[in-house]
Amino acid sequence: MSREPEYRPHRVVVLALDGLLPFELGIPHRIFGRPRDAHGRPLYEVVTCSVRPPGPVRTDADFSVMAEHGPEALATADTVVVPASYELGPVFEQGVLTEELAAALAHIRPGTRLTSICTGVFVLAAAGFLDGRRATTHWAETEHLQRLFPKIDVDPDVLFVDDGDVLTSAGVAAGIDLCLHIVRRDHGTAVATEVARRTVVPPHRDGGQAQYIQRPVPDPQQATTTAARAWALGRLHEPIQLRDMAARESMSVRTFTRRFREEVGVSPGQWLTQQRVERARQLLETTDRSVDRIARDAGFGTAQSMRQHLQTALGVTPTAYRRTFRAGAGA
Repeated sequence: MSREPEYRPHRVVVLALDGLLPFELGIPHRIFGRPRDAHGRPLYEVVTCSVRPPGPVRTDADFSVMAEHGPEALATADTVVVPASYELGPVFEQGVLTEELAAALAHIRPGTRLTSICTGVFVLAAAGFLDGRRATTHWAETEHLQRLFPKIDVDPDVLFVDDGDVLTSAGVAAGIDLCLHIVRRDHGTAVATEVARRTVVPPHRDGGQAQYIQRPVPDPQQATTTAARAWALGRLHEPIQLRDMAARESMSVRTFTRRFREEVGVSPGQWLTQQRVERARQLLETTDRSVDRIARDAGFGTAQSMRQHLQTALGVTPTAYRRTFRAGAGA
């Protein structure tokens, strides 16, 4: 009789550096601390470590946090998260690691997934983990990151970058988007959506969405595109024309397109594709409908069209995606 594989949650180790931002330190614990498997067991184990032996770590606030683990914990990580810090010193100013930080990072095993939130990317960059890769950080620091590390392909306009085993995010709330993206990548849309619901945040903001939108809060005296988006979400299975969305807000197509991009950060067409990909993912995970039926229900029209969009967005076919996450849901 075959034995069930030994249960072991994915271990996330968060590296707390002096000058850290408490909000960003809390993001991995909040997001990765929620997911459970079908037996109610945690899918992740989250621990915090310092570059020094266990003890207090300064924050940018009027309090410190107590790290219960030293740098040796990095050797046990399946994923390492480096949140932002305002006291990176030579890492931020010159692009070089301190001896203490270099010694800590040396504990990380080859193949460990590496992630950063905001300026935590400077640590990964200084360690050489980002050479030849695409990455991002807070929009205010992207030019400095590119000057300091010319071997990195810095994208200043996105919320996060998924480069396989190395992932980087823009500032603050984009760290939530990145962590939810990792949960979605590991365990599917249903698990990530439940975590987002419990955290009271949007379940999905695409990584390619602009991180800096010039008018994030529309002028109350001006019309917005909110009603058109809600209308479109209820009709993803139908053909949706740009002129129809504009008409919902009594705008010209040109004005609507400009206002939509200012509010959402992407074009109406890009947004519709993102929503249809998310709908397809949800249906693939939670229903037994055929791929052809899901393609119609998500608004792609044909299985071939949906296959092309999922391949572009996720790097897998609909069948492979369903096989992965339907199996994961029952594990």
